[in-house]
Amino acid sequence: CPHHSPLPSLQEVGPTMVGDEHSDPDLMSFLGATKRNMLGNNFSEYYVQEAPRVVLDKLESCGYRVVSMTGVGQTLVWCLHKE
Repeated sequence: CPHHSPLPSLQEVGPTMVGDEHSDPDLMSFLGATKRNMLGNNFSEYYVQEAPRVVLDKLESCGYRVVSMTGVGQTLVWCLHKE
């Protein structure tokens, strides 16, 4: 709603993880994702600096739809499906 100001917690978002080492490189490029390998992990992950809602809007424009969402600790996880 344009009349509501965002909650402070929505303004303080860290990187959004958008894929793993097996993700579609073209989709990761579309999202503007950077690939990294965190120290101690034997896998790579893709992330963006944008808020999850921005990433979800981009994915929706490509035909993806949110199927479910859950919280794991302080992390939110969205499951999407491409129509």
